[in-house]
Amino acid sequence: MYTPKFTKPRVLSVSQLNFYIKSLIENDPKLQTVFVEGEISNLSDRYSSGHLYFSLKDQKALISAVMFAGNARRLVFAPKNGMKIICRGRVSLYEPSGRYQIIIEDMQPQGVGALALAFEQLKQRLAEKGLFDARFKKPIPKLPKRIGVITSPSGAAVQDIKNILTRRFPNITIILCPVLVQGDSAPPQMIDAIQKLNRFSLCDVIIIGRGGGSMEDLWAFNSEELAYAVFKSEIPVISAVGHETDYTICDFVSDLRAPTPSAAAELAVPDSAQIKRYLINVNRRLKTAGKAMTDREKNLLLSKSGRVKYDVNTALSATYESRLRAESAKLKAASVNLLNNCDKKLLQLKSKLEASDPQKLLSRGLAVVKKDGEAVTSSLALKKDDRIVIHFADGSVSATVTGD
Repeated sequence: MYTPKFTKPRVLSVSQLNFYIKSLIENDPKLQTVFVEGEISNLSDRYSSGHLYFSLKDQKALISAVMFAGNARRLVFAPKNGMKIICRGRVSLYEPSGRYQIIIEDMQPQGVGALALAFEQLKQRLAEKGLFDARFKKPIPKLPKRIGVITSPSGAAVQDIKNILTRRFPNITIILCPVLVQGDSAPPQMIDAIQKLNRFSLCDVIIIGRGGGSMEDLWAFNSEELAYAVFKSEIPVISAVGHETDYTICDFVSDLRAPTPSAAAELAVPDSAQIKRYLINVNRRLKTAGKAMTDREKNLLLSKSGRVKYDVNTALSATYESRLRAESAKLKAASVNLLNNCDKKLLQLKSKLEASDPQKLLSRGLAVVKKDGEAVTSSLALKKDDRIVIHFADGSVSATVTGD
């Protein structure tokens, strides 16, 4: 009789099992690079690490997904819940929870290009913040003296702008700010140029732009930081990026959008020849109108010269009569005032004279002593046996000095 032999099964820990399954998944070449399409849900993008955690689902299934910060920073669009994407990544297993997941290295929105989506997302965000509002648009000066041009020094755009500016307004000053207009280094250089032109008040108008190209070529002008620099510029900015059908964020936030760099130059300055023709025409019309007005007024004055002379004389007489009455009133008032002052002074002098009258003094009990007809003012002027006369208010008496 056959008796089967039973071997004791190997018992694995949860960690060992998860590790084994992970090794199977990660060593499978077919799972090293996979392309998966699905819809984003349960997106968590608020971690300080910069990692993106979400689920990728279709109508029947769901898989966890993670995109680490290094790859997430390279995205030009912002992933949103409900967005359908195509992603490239590798399948792995998160050992602590035993949950398998796809680690995404790159993703693209399904049905629309990533750049186009990023453009629409930034456009909507800046529009909601008011950066495109007409109330913030600054007017372009009618007669600017200096034009700041921010563009590539080697492109065709700069030559077109220079030629048109100098042809339309020969005395214009052009301040060229050479910058890159393509690539990651372009936005910082253009921002720096805008800030320097403003900081030192170097121009009256700024033209920023470049020639045409693909959406990738023009992408530097869709920088959010550049949009804020244009918005904050105190100097009016004309955006001239690409061709007439090309639109960038810089076009929407600028004070004026030009379809081409050449058109920007035409919008920045007036045509001096046209101004000259206009001024000549205005001068001619003013001369004609001035002569007609002069002739009309001359005839009117001649026809009414008699009445005008009478009116003038009457007006002058009335004016002089009014002034004479006013001056007469002033003179009369001054005379009355002068007489009053004189009366006051006379009364004051009269009082002083009456106070010093000798007769008045004698009536108050005082006496005047005279010797030989002269008034004696000191006792030292008299000696014994001198003959004196003493005058009182009611008469005088003679006396002899009897002692020293």
